[in-house]
Amino acid sequence: MPQYMLSIYQPDGPPPPPETLESIMRDVAALNAEMQAAGVWVSAAGLSPAADAMVVRVRGGKPLTSDGPYVEAKEHVGGFTQIEATDRDAALKWAERLALVVTLPIEVRALARGA
Repeated sequence: MPQYMLSIYQPDGPPPPPETLESIMRDVAALNAEMQAAGVWVSAAGLSPAADAMVVRVRGGKPLTSDGPYVEAKEHVGGFTQIEATDRDAALKWAERLALVVTLPIEVRALARGA
């Protein structure tokens, strides 16, 4: 069955206040449990702040490490959920549910096979 990455885009800046974040995280846990019960959930995780990111690129045939995200943006990937779904439409339905729970944009992409 194809696997899909549901990437959660969050705005740069501080997280929501604790009372808002607690409610969101409770709803995310419930949705993860629902996905597990449906047999589509593979994994999920939040990421450390974008300011913690390191980028490794090759320049002149040598690796060069720098601080920060690869591109300057007003938002970043803050977490993800990996699922198995019968097709893209099924993955989009789960992404819609996740977007409603986290109130943030969700990017849906199939994982490439054999990469």
